Amino acid sequence: MPEPETDVAAGDARLSPAAHAGTPVAMTSLDKPPLTTTTVKWRFPAVHPEGRKYVAISAGITLLLTIISNVLFWPMVGVTLWVATFFRDPIRTTPQGDGLIVAPADGLVTMIQRVPVPRELIGELGEAPLTRVSIFMSVFDVHINRTPIAGTIRQVVYISGKFLNADLDKASDENERQHIVVESRPQPDGTVRRIGFTQIAGLVARRIVPFVKAGDMVATGQRIGLIRFGSRVDVFLPDDIAPQVTLGQRSIAGETVIGRLGATPVTGIAQ
Repeated sequence: MPEPETDVAAGDARLSPAAHAGTPVAMTSLDKPPLTTTTVKWRFPAVHPEGRKYVAISAGITLLLTIISNVLFWPMVGVTLWVATFFRDPIRTTPQGDGLIVAPADGLVTMIQRVPVPRELIGELGEAPLTRVSIFMSVFDVHINRTPIAGTIRQVVYISGKFLNADLDKASDENERQHIVVESRPQPDGTVRRIGFTQIAGLVARRIVPFVKAGDMVATGQRIGLIRFGSRVDVFLPDDIAPQVTLGQRSIAGETVIGRLGATPVTGIAQ
């Protein structure tokens, strides 16, 4: 007598003679698919090209001190390591999705408040007050700044000024700073969104280095500049974008979602 057939493609799993005899048989349709896993290995961040000359100068002085003074040698080794760490440029994994605004800077969220738009940005963002999220970068944070959204650089405006403590509110108006406006790509309904943010030099920072200019196309989380040695970045959120960070929270440039379209503002507690 011919053996029963199994038509897997049609989803008809008939019993084999072994099953008739009481022997358990695994059904093809119930087998679990193989589990695919992905691992990510940590690696030491590279030094950004903008900082390599400073690392080289510091290293050169350190080597010179091996001849001149053993007392100063080890402190300079520490200084060289710190300079290399300051200019580190780690790889970031940027969230993708509609209506997301990612952090442009590493650091501490020190202010979230509704403020008048800087006069240099009124032409691009309008005159109505906007919610400003301020991120303070200490000398130990990564100082590579990234764009909050993808799109086209509409405006880059550099303004010379003072070097007050970047954590002060008045630093937004008095310190050396650089305003950048990014216009998003058209949405399915044809609308576009503009996000403005400001790099502010601080008490120690003495130079803002831009990587982009007006007309450049950028991806979300792309590197757009750096501020040397301690500073702050302000992001101006439109009314339909709700803050997704709280005061005292630490942000990671290109990764932390600081605003979301149509969401409600988040709250948090210090603990």
